[in-house]
Amino acid sequence: MEGEEQPPQEADMETGVTSGASASVPRVLSGEAQNLSDADAFSLLLEMKLKRRREQPNLPRTVTQLVAEDGSRVYVVGTAHFSDDSKRDVVKTIREVQPDVVVVELCQYRVSMLKMDERTLLREAKEVSLEKLQQAVRQNGLMSGLMQMLLLKVSAHITEQLGMAPGGEFREAFKEASKVPFCKFHLGDRPIPVTFKRAIAALSFWQKVKLAWGLCFLSDPISKDDVERCKQKDLLEQMMAEMIGEFPDLHRTIVSERDIYLTYMLRQAARRLELPRASEGEGEGESDGAEPRKCVPSVVVGVVGMGHVPGIEKNWSTDLNIQEIMTVPPPSITGRVSRLAVKAAFFGLLGYSLYWMGRRTVSLLLSLPVAQSCLQRASGARPGP
Repeated sequence: MEGEEQPPQEADMETGVTSGASASVPRVLSGEAQNLSDADAFSLLLEMKLKRRREQPNLPRTVTQLVAEDGSRVYVVGTAHFSDDSKRDVVKTIREVQPDVVVVELCQYRVSMLKMDERTLLREAKEVSLEKLQQAVRQNGLMSGLMQMLLLKVSAHITEQLGMAPGGEFREAFKEASKVPFCKFHLGDRPIPVTFKRAIAALSFWQKVKLAWGLCFLSDPISKDDVERCKQKDLLEQMMAEMIGEFPDLHRTIVSERDIYLTYMLRQAARRLELPRASEGEGEGESDGAEPRKCVPSVVVGVVGMGHVPGIEKNWSTDLNIQEIMTVPPPSITGRVSRLAVKAAFFGLLGYSLYWMGRRTVSLLLSLPVAQSCLQRASGARPGP
């Protein structure tokens, strides 16, 4: 399958976030609130937001600050996906800087986790069913779907070990963003079907077999201390180095390419904020002589896994081409042969299993006393030669 999936436009990456500051407006606006223009109301809410925003915020040690060319600031919160401390880091950062945009490491195919409660997510993560497998295969193809289910099995293993559903930091970011006036919420990760298809295409047949075998038999116990240690960059880089040595192409597609995509989306979000004209409050339309809009640097909070932070820092000031990493390469001849071999083996095993079960069932039925009696009567009723 060959195709190119265009990166979504900035507007498509926003989910509807209702401003949580509207409830506090009546306390600021007295009895004349209804006479204020939209521009005046906007200015008042913006002023409230800027008063809450700290010029020298007290940020957690997991936050990396980046500055765009126009002066916009980006605070990247590096998180562990199964961590209560990461949730608190996200909440503290958003409250301290009062951002204009929050960008999270999710795509449209995983956005449902933002609206699920922890108990539902915990149950869903532990249940890896045949229905989920069929859905993954329909969405991503046979090999990519199987690989996705194996990775879900890994996630389910961690979930079962820790008793904690993944993505809690993203749900906290969504809740906190809704409390900040005029804060937009962007999905900043590459669509997961593109990532899986590119990852599968990058591996040889034996690498796929080796990876699948390792994922199938993953059963080592994991403690909460192990997860929190992942917030240390030195340990994380050591783990990454071990994985690069074994599956360098997998690291490139799942980590490095997504670093580029996340960096691009953070830079897109870090655009100067355009303020309304004062004349718009008086009902005047735009004209050739209208005063120019005032623009101010924006503030962005990015919530990503700690493993992506070094790559985002590395790519921040470079020219990025995301069209290349959005293209799904066509399957190679080896890949086609491998898929045919897997399908043939699967249907062969299925056919043999059905044959064996049928033969076994017939043997059991014929061994029953009733069946033996019927056979004897049938033999006695048969006319002799």
